[in-house]
Amino acid sequence: MTRIGVAERRARLSVRHRLVPAAAASDVLTAVRGLVVLHATDPTTVHLSAAARVAGHQVTDLETALYEDRTLVRMLGMRRTVFVVPTELVPVVQAACTRAVAVTERRKTVQFLRDGGVTDDPEPWLAAVEKETLEALRRRGSALSTELSADVPGLAARIVLARGKAYEGSQSVASRVLPLLAADGLVVRGRPRGSWTSGGQYWWSPAEDWLPGGIPALPVEESRRRLAREWLRAFGPAPAADLKWWAGWTVAQTKAALAAAGAVEVDLDGTPGVGLPGDLEPTPAPEPAVALLPGLDPTTMGWKDRGWFLGGHAEALFDTNGNAGPTIWWDGRVVGGWAQRGTGEVVTHFLEDVGAEVVAAAEAEADRLRAWLGPARVAPRFRTPLERRLTA
Repeated sequence: MTRIGVAERRARLSVRHRLVPAAAASDVLTAVRGLVVLHATDPTTVHLSAAARVAGHQVTDLETALYEDRTLVRMLGMRRTVFVVPTELVPVVQAACTRAVAVTERRKTVQFLRDGGVTDDPEPWLAAVEKETLEALRRRGSALSTELSADVPGLAARIVLARGKAYEGSQSVASRVLPLLAADGLVVRGRPRGSWTSGGQYWWSPAEDWLPGGIPALPVEESRRRLAREWLRAFGPAPAADLKWWAGWTVAQTKAALAAAGAVEVDLDGTPGVGLPGDLEPTPAPEPAVALLPGLDPTTMGWKDRGWFLGGHAEALFDTNGNAGPTIWWDGRVVGGWAQRGTGEVVTHFLEDVGAEVVAAAEAEADRLRAWLGPARVAPRFRTPLERRLTA
């Protein structure tokens, strides 16, 4: 059995995730393909993740790929999380993960409609509103949820949440219906209503208008096999439990996908792991370099077991729900965190002694990031203890 040690895993991470200058991507699509997907729950993450890996990257480069060339698509995927996905993988993610998420979300929406006082007969009511919404969107070509709510009165209805509780609130039916239609592969999120740092509202388009022919329906098992291979190529070798967590699959689904992918067993310093056959040769150790990655970056969030690159820094760099904050990487491991203050200054903090040379390199990278951001201000959607301290 092939043995893959921590040093080898860190070298692979540095090169395959393009965290060293020698491995920098030439364009944003290449960078995303190297990571399978980019996290997009926080709208700033996708831009900062790309800027950390693509030489000379600008915000407009990613916007062009997303909204003009459409080689990347923003969609709901693994673990009910929004990602930016290469177009060729959209039907794979849809079949392997999103289809199951849609079933769960529809069940929740039906319950919300009933308990929230919208209707006593939620299934046919929801079906009618979805049909009207899709027809209205096809007439308009693209629209914001507020515009569609003017066309479809049901979208403007309010769902009461936690009725009678001190924290009672409400949300529009549109905030449930449009993501549901997207999870079913019928509509696509386009540009945000505001700048690249905003993500509360998006322009929606029919899937067949955004992608020629829409999103094709693929077999579930074959899609899981392909997604498992993509993840192993980018994140493996690794424990099978890491893929289970990343994809949001069951143990049985993960086992079947790995078997279909032809995964082979490896020894991760005493821990059982899996890798792709023909992809187990040693990676030459790259010249170490500093990388400042944003909160929810796909590298930090790529594995469930993060001890081999995170050490004991989880408490400072993750929130209580397991969301990663901004991190400083050196030689394939996390050594600290960073934040942008209201003044625009990018500040760094190390959680271990890394030496003056690494500190200087991180400060130089922080200055580069500040210049890249210009007047933009980025605050992670999920605040972490260290990020809060740095911006206090």
